[in-house]
Amino acid sequence: MSVLPFDPARSAAYREAAGRVRAADEAAAAAELDLLAAEVRRSIVRTIDRARMGHIGGDLSVTDILVACFYGVLSVDPERPRWAGRDRFVLSKGHCAAALYSTLAHCGFFATAELDTFMAPLSALNGHPNRIKVPGVETNTGALGHGLPVAAGCALAAKIDGASWRTFVVLGDGELQEGSNWEAAMAASHHGLSSLTAIIDRNRLQQGARTEETNALGALDDKWRSFGWEVREVDGHDHLALMRAMSGSHTGRPVVVIANTIKGKGVSFMEDRVEWHHKVPSPDQVEAALAELAR
Repeated sequence: MSVLPFDPARSAAYREAAGRVRAADEAAAAAELDLLAAEVRRSIVRTIDRARMGHIGGDLSVTDILVACFYGVLSVDPERPRWAGRDRFVLSKGHCAAALYSTLAHCGFFATAELDTFMAPLSALNGHPNRIKVPGVETNTGALGHGLPVAAGCALAAKIDGASWRTFVVLGDGELQEGSNWEAAMAASHHGLSSLTAIIDRNRLQQGARTEETNALGALDDKWRSFGWEVREVDGHDHLALMRAMSGSHTGRPVVVIANTIKGKGVSFMEDRVEWHHKVPSPDQVEAALAELAR
């Protein structure tokens, strides 16, 4: 299957919106990002409703991180998804593919109509992102714990080449129970990968239970500092705070942003409820969710 083509109209609209967000005063930027995030969340709900599959709770918790990153920080071009000078973005928590697909479609990497095919047989938009089929996807993810090691490799390649592009990776907090993350964190610090930024979607829930009940993560800020990272902690639903936190390293060390979020954010009956990790809303719940997200 060939890579999905970009959407010219959406791509142009993305460039204009990203330009406004980065040039506007903070109040105007915050208002625009709020509207964009609500639009992406509505797409997520519709996409999962049509497929009758997905991870809606985590999709909704990570949305503000994705919107802030793509519209406010990343240097990317939907019309040239393999442009050599692009920033690299890795969604390590690949089971939240619907959130990434919705964001990429709204940015024009491919047509929003493709979201209708999510999880369908032979669709490019399968349950975990595939770099061969979907523009804007840097690496296949979903096997948890793999994204940060890949992102560290990207950042190391940039350092070796003397390139100016940056690497961003979004991890789930439950995913941090995988040891490969800590191997990568140690290596990134050792190699001084200051162009690497990791963002943790810290919603404190994973499949079946809270993270602290499953395998306690404890004080994440202290853990990352002990591994030699520059640590920033923010409200993961505050777009401007996220944008500021994703600015470059001040210390020459890799940066980790601990983004405190709410699973199911934006839909009251899903918020902070573990059952919405992998639950699909009924038609009535879809209607209620879309009504909330339209306010």
